[in-house]
Amino acid sequence: MQKSFVARSVQAALTVAVLAATPTIASAQESASDEQVEQAQERIQVTGSRIPQSTNVVSSSPVSQVTAEEFEFSGAVRTEDLVNDLPQVFPGQASTDTNGATGTATVSLRGLGSYRTLALINGRRMVMGSPAQSGIAADLNQIPAALIKNVELLTGGASATYGSDAVAGVVNFIMDDEFEGVKFGYQNSFYQHNNNNNSAAAQANKNSGFPLPDSNVTDGHMNDYSLIMGANSADGNGNVTIYATYRDIQGITQDNRENSACALAGSPDNWRCSGSATIPDGLWLAGNNAWVHDGAEFINYDGRVYNYAPLNYFQRPDTRTTLGGFAKYYVNEHAEFFAEVGYMKDHSLAQIAQSGSFFLDVNFNCSNPLLSEDQYQTMCADRGYGADDSFSATFAKRNVEGGPRYADLQHISHRLVAGVRGEISRDWTYDVSFNAGDVAYSEVYQNDLSNTAIKRALDIVADPETGEAVCRSALEGLDPSCVPWNVFQPNGINDEQLAYLTLPLYAKGETQLREFNAYTVGDLSMSDIKSPWAYMGPSVLFGYTHRSEALRYEPDSAFQSGDGAGQGGPSVPVNGDLSVDEIYTEIQIPLVTDASFADTMILDLGYRYSDYSTGIDTDTYKVALGWDVTDTFKLRTSFQSAVRHANIRELFQPQGLNLFDMAEDPCAGSNPTASFEACANTGVTAEQYGSIFDNPAGQYNYMQGGNPNLDAETSETKAIGFVWRPHLDNDFDISVDYFDIDVENAVGIVDPIFSLDQCLATGDATYCDLINRNDNGSIWQGAEGYITATNVNIGYLRRTGVDINSNYIVRLNDMGRLKFNLVGTYFMNFDELPQPGSDLIECAGIWGGSCGSPNPEWQHNLRSTWVTPWDMTLSMNWRYLGGVDHISSDFDLGAENYVDLTAQFSVLAGGQINVGVNNLLDNDAPLVPNQLGDNGNTFPSFYDALGRYFFAGFEYRF
Repeated sequence: MQKSFVARSVQAALTVAVLAATPTIASAQESASDEQVEQAQERIQVTGSRIPQSTNVVSSSPVSQVTAEEFEFSGAVRTEDLVNDLPQVFPGQASTDTNGATGTATVSLRGLGSYRTLALINGRRMVMGSPAQSGIAADLNQIPAALIKNVELLTGGASATYGSDAVAGVVNFIMDDEFEGVKFGYQNSFYQHNNNNNSAAAQANKNSGFPLPDSNVTDGHMNDYSLIMGANSADGNGNVTIYATYRDIQGITQDNRENSACALAGSPDNWRCSGSATIPDGLWLAGNNAWVHDGAEFINYDGRVYNYAPLNYFQRPDTRTTLGGFAKYYVNEHAEFFAEVGYMKDHSLAQIAQSGSFFLDVNFNCSNPLLSEDQYQTMCADRGYGADDSFSATFAKRNVEGGPRYADLQHISHRLVAGVRGEISRDWTYDVSFNAGDVAYSEVYQNDLSNTAIKRALDIVADPETGEAVCRSALEGLDPSCVPWNVFQPNGINDEQLAYLTLPLYAKGETQLREFNAYTVGDLSMSDIKSPWAYMGPSVLFGYTHRSEALRYEPDSAFQSGDGAGQGGPSVPVNGDLSVDEIYTEIQIPLVTDASFADTMILDLGYRYSDYSTGIDTDTYKVALGWDVTDTFKLRTSFQSAVRHANIRELFQPQGLNLFDMAEDPCAGSNPTASFEACANTGVTAEQYGSIFDNPAGQYNYMQGGNPNLDAETSETKAIGFVWRPHLDNDFDISVDYFDIDVENAVGIVDPIFSLDQCLATGDATYCDLINRNDNGSIWQGAEGYITATNVNIGYLRRTGVDINSNYIVRLNDMGRLKFNLVGTYFMNFDELPQPGSDLIECAGIWGGSCGSPNPEWQHNLRSTWVTPWDMTLSMNWRYLGGVDHISSDFDLGAENYVDLTAQFSVLAGGQINVGVNNLLDNDAPLVPNQLGDNGNTFPSFYDALGRYFFAGFEYRF
């Protein structure tokens, strides 16, 4: 996959950048000419169009901005932490994910999925973040926060401008690529939380005999370092900016918060600690009987569970290094060369509770010499078996004698952009660039057990010569290294047994991006092609792109076979590539200028034709109208057609089992909540009804997999709004925009819970054929019980709502000035149609079930900043997340209000100190049953679940 090409190119470019940055910074007399500066200031790039705009033009499409100042005020170390706080954004992969974490950070506009959000750096596409499951979206870890100048968010389709994946919109990270001087920065941050050990969650732990955390905890320390150096060339025509950053983040386990110290079940009025039936004592199932070890005896299972929560990470530990640079050199008006290089190495650990035998079917041998007399009597003699008999039984035991499971995740990325731009003539310019990116991925999964080894280690017989307990497989020469797993005697497990059972798993992979892009822009003002009501002519753009992407994921044989006891199913290899050739055009037509009814009226048109290597071709287009009624009031409306071609995993991933969370199987337990007639629709027999053992951990199997015959998704985005900027010395502006995004033929799965519910309710074969119960009636034990949920083009998704952005400045004369900024979003529709003909699922203001995580109708950020005349700035941010109702009204969640405070001080000459605290009042995140939340009985990437966030940083520029 040519990874070495980009790696070598980046290394060479970084070396050149370091050498080029060493000369003394050019003096003012040697800098670029005033004319060049003026030209650069007059024309800027606005996300949503490749045609340069004048600096005073407000885009015809709604674009929101986050400035570097906001990064400083927030104290964010991770880029995703700041972006995820925006009302338009919903979390994707985040630092609070552990079970199923990819080690990446992704962003999801409008809650439409991170793979429907296109992430750009300086207007250029980012490589797929990881080849791992759920990691294919761009990884924000690759972006050095210290270099971000601002972030532009264009929500709604933008495929005509940027191509596939921009169905939900575009997040464009604009970097400071013309830095002069040297700047060093350092920040330390941490979480502090006051545990309320008298809370309902704490009482649930007390009732279960589980330990509680200290009343005051300080943890999750983060150290973040950055170094930026930039210099102009001696003639003032060039600049080189290089950077290096390093961060070190400590992990937080769930036993350090009272709300996550155990897996909660029940309700807010009666929380109780749940857990896993894979218990340390060992649990046997045979026929309709269930026994648990009690010393050297077997007793009837009493419902005890294992508290797996304490070892799970609430914040993953992480280290990240980035290196890179930007360079440009202006030869003349016909050629300016530019380049960007980037390197990132990110290392993270995703830890969960210990592995074990997760209800594995094994051979129980009645002649096992490790059995006590009581155990033999209970399991064999009382059930009609003699000493020479054996039978199949199901065994569950948590490996508390070993360490917790953890995935050691590492990503190394390289990025290279090189190009040239300039004038062809007075009226025509060009831009030609090559964009290449690679990600190398590795995973080492530690402390899991082998299903094969468990089965062999529990099939125990007496050595005919010595009478000692040995594995049957060792005695027969099949596996001479097998060591019996002595789960039958108290304290019988030793290191030798664990060494035999433990199975490390390995996976590696790579993603690749190669993109060639060329376009030319023409200003036709000097031609006769212009509106009779405008003195400016159209601007036109013609472009061509060739893009190829590749993904390779290579799990080892243990991953592929599903032999890892704690994996939930096999991890299958994926190997595929996808390429596309595209031609595109944009036209910006001034319709009216300086008329009585309009200062300006501009029509923007765009079209893109894409021809994919899969044989699919698509057309996308946009129409946008900006009407500046006066110089203070603008109306704007747009219609954009967008597409998303299925990605490589969606197309080519082989089928295999994975896990989904569900509160309970309605057909399981001694008293099922669903009737026999309904359960019979799902494959439950009369003999199984009332005797199916449910999973206390709430995890069930589904069959996932790719589909090479997927069609492209299509979407239509409509927007209409206004911008008002009254003449108050530009001290006030407000924009209000309505958006309507409809996605059809959405690539996804029919939610397993939805399929089960529909089958129970209707008996429709469309859904019932997807339910596969094993011989015990289970949909979670072994590989035979599951619900099919492979990739298909399902119904549609819809998001409608209103965005509000406003800025207001109050000048206080000799007391400085106050600045207010409001960003808010109100959702009217947050809908999904899982299957054509099914009922519409309306999720605005709802969470749970097919609606997933919370979807508030209203969210906003209101920041108030006092810029004092004493080299000090004080800022307060009010983050509001509206309340959400549970889909079944069982667990309604109230609104959350967070207050953040920041103070900035200018010190010395060129120094600045930032100190602050987010979530000042230490608000607890709302609690939900563990099976319904993302992690730790809540949604920690959406709510502030870890407590107060303190930060203190210093930067010095010289």
